[in-house]
Amino acid sequence: MFMLIYDNNNILLGLLMLIIGVLVGVAYLTLLERKVLGYIQIRKGPNKVGFIGILQPFSDAIKLFTKEQTYPNFSNYISYYFSPVVSFILSLMIWMLIPYYFNFISFNLGVLFFLSCMSLGVYTVMVAGWSSNSNYALLGGLRAVAQTISYEVSLALILMSGVIMIMSFNLMSFYFYQELLWFIVVMFPLSLCWMSSSLAETNRTPFDFAEGESELVSGFNIEYSSGGFALIFLAEYSSILFMSMLIILMYMGGFDLGLLFFFKLMLISFIFIWVRGTLPRYRYDKLMYLAWKSYLPISLNFLLFFLGFKIMLL
Repeated sequence: MFMLIYDNNNILLGLLMLIIGVLVGVAYLTLLERKVLGYIQIRKGPNKVGFIGILQPFSDAIKLFTKEQTYPNFSNYISYYFSPVVSFILSLMIWMLIPYYFNFISFNLGVLFFLSCMSLGVYTVMVAGWSSNSNYALLGGLRAVAQTISYEVSLALILMSGVIMIMSFNLMSFYFYQELLWFIVVMFPLSLCWMSSSLAETNRTPFDFAEGESELVSGFNIEYSSGGFALIFLAEYSSILFMSMLIILMYMGGFDLGLLFFFKLMLISFIFIWVRGTLPRYRYDKLMYLAWKSYLPISLNFLLFFLGFKIMLL
């Protein structure tokens, strides 16, 4: 009995350490983004708060969480209030399946858990847009939902090719199968499809249609301020960091917690930001065309190819 309590406490402690690590990582990802975008636009970015702007994320967090919480008179208050909270919890829950060494939870069905959490994230965006009772928020929410659902199909199919190669739903198995050769070599076109689908899934430029400022005034989060906005913001950046992690896990040698791993994570996160500073926004019909008429046939063809490849090896 005592050992069971001890194990449970260890699990909770491990998860708490992970969540704190993710939140600090997200804070500095926002700082990295502002710095990189600054230098792309030939300016400095945040450099006043602390040494070269190192304390800027914390001052932003304090500012956001101490502002007055406002809500529209005609909003559906309970769902309006809780959808950012649920969104944030879901984005942190996905991190539980990362096979890091002091985590005592073993996920044999990690891939299915990831797909389930990503699918649930759609509802929070939809509810946030609908419960604000604002036309702009509703339109932004509908756009985001259509986009996310479309790209989840291609993400799931691309993921299936990797699963067929390793014949397991455990994310740790990707590491064992990539000791000699990274999957990015074997599945180069698929890894590029996965990268751009990740951009669409996390609502990043050039696919940030949920936040098309020119026509939608910030999209589904227009009515949110202070804490609610901060939680939506944190959930978005947490999923960007997680998607970067997943790209490394699946295509760039798996999970080994060495210095090289963190360098790779930094590189992929930097690519997310670099794309934002470089590319203009896509047209919405082209986004849907890309998902259903490009990525869907490509991922299905590769799925059949790897299935045949695996049967041939067996």
